[in-house]
Amino acid sequence: MTLILNTWIFEADVKNGAKQADLVDRVAKLGADGIEVRREYFTDLASELPEVAKRAKAHNLVVDYSVPDVLFEDDGSLNPKLGDYFKEGQILGLKKIKFNIGHFDKFTGDLKAAFSQFPLDEIQMNVENDQTQVSGTVTAIKTFLDAAHAAGLTSLGYVYDLGNWAFTHGDAEEAAKVLAPYTHYIHLKNTTDEDGKLGTSDDLDTGIFDWRHLISILPSDQYYALEYPMADDAQISSQIKLFKDEVGA
Repeated sequence: MTLILNTWIFEADVKNGAKQADLVDRVAKLGADGIEVRREYFTDLASELPEVAKRAKAHNLVVDYSVPDVLFEDDGSLNPKLGDYFKEGQILGLKKIKFNIGHFDKFTGDLKAAFSQFPLDEIQMNVENDQTQVSGTVTAIKTFLDAAHAAGLTSLGYVYDLGNWAFTHGDAEEAAKVLAPYTHYIHLKNTTDEDGKLGTSDDLDTGIFDWRHLISILPSDQYYALEYPMADDAQISSQIKLFKDEVGA
């Protein structure tokens, strides 16, 4: 089991000017196995990417990369920025990179040829269920991954984002069952529902989902990430302990 801390955890600090390179040191002190940096949190890629890589290597931390962009544009064409994202990933020394699918439903090309330009043997590419009907349904995800694997792109996988199923009104348990074979990474958060107004909880045990039951359906030997804002390091430590006590880490 590998436990990652997504830097959304430190949202308040980032808003106050904290750099993700500085957060690498905090993640190490908190006892996690790695950090998932968010592209939208970088303000100067040229200086910050190598600094994250340097500090992560010093602490022997895994680095993953959350990119808030799609694989396929609105017209079904391959996103021309993907090559740049993978180059950024190589600077970071990535293990995994994550995207949303986008409009694969309009893609008409050769999948294997389209993705052959990227270092998929070096960086594992995953897609996540986002909060849209285009990329955030079981059908959309399974259709893309079925096609990718049929084309020989067997390293492509899926990030099961627990909280997002509430926003697309999906069945989190059914999604876990159907998409388990493709799941390489599990993003853990819980969702609150106050008279129909959905929000993200700061505690895994507070919300509408039984996260313990859901992770029992999913592969147990993959990466897990805590991905929800928390107030301070004491709370983060308590949530890490809650998770590790449950999985026996």
